Amino acid sequence: MIKNCVALTIAGSDSGGGAGIQADLKTFSALGVFGTSVITAITAQNLDGVTAIQAIDPEIVKAQLLAVLSGFPVKGVKTGMLFSREIIEIVADTYSVYKHIPLVIDPVFASTSGSKLIQDSAISALETRLFPLAAVITPNLPEAEFLTGDKLSNLDDLKAAAENLFRKYNVPVLAKGGHLSDSANDVLFDSDGLTVYHRDLIQGVNNHGSGCVFSAGIAAEMAKGTTLRDAVAVAKDYLYNALKYSHQLKDNTRVIDHFWKWR
Repeated sequence: MIKNCVALTIAGSDSGGGAGIQADLKTFSALGVFGTSVITAITAQNLDGVTAIQAIDPEIVKAQLLAVLSGFPVKGVKTGMLFSREIIEIVADTYSVYKHIPLVIDPVFASTSGSKLIQDSAISALETRLFPLAAVITPNLPEAEFLTGDKLSNLDDLKAAAENLFRKYNVPVLAKGGHLSDSANDVLFDSDGLTVYHRDLIQGVNNHGSGCVFSAGIAAEMAKGTTLRDAVAVAKDYLYNALKYSHQLKDNTRVIDHFWKWR
């Protein structure tokens, strides 16, 4: 564990343990930073999907945020499932006092299984209130399609989407290509231009929580003082290996192993 290095996740709880707060805290630990958390919602879910959601009272979200930010030397923050406009506004208002801390925003709209994890009224608040505070935004392909209004089907489309979203929000954008059928390329567009991160596709593994792990990994590395581009590279390498050296959960089901280095 790196001394005085604390990361914070602001996200929902996944009862299945593979995504959300649980995945983020595992990733923080695996990458050597102390993990803290603010829970925005409780979900009942497993690998088949989400069956129930209970949002946390926005004032309790605020109390968690203030407790962590005032009590720990937080050096990196990530957001995941925020669910409601009220929670997003609380997070934005509270975080605006701590803008010196790098903020990684994973704009979680839906789970891997397709369950909706954000209210319609919350999306505009996410764009107008939180995106401007971000060190990087990490939409996956469906989220990038929603934010651009364009259909994305290949790497060139993903590159164009990353640049368009960078111009639109004026913050770095990491457009994730895990939903592409022929590669595992991710595209970062920032003030220095375009960077493509390539890895081979890992077949036969349930990738539930992969977006959470990726964004948490970036936040963990930025908490150490790593530059954004290098943080993305480290986080992508970590996720690739967590998929490659996956955990055999049961017959015919392999899942991300956050602690693959120690197996």
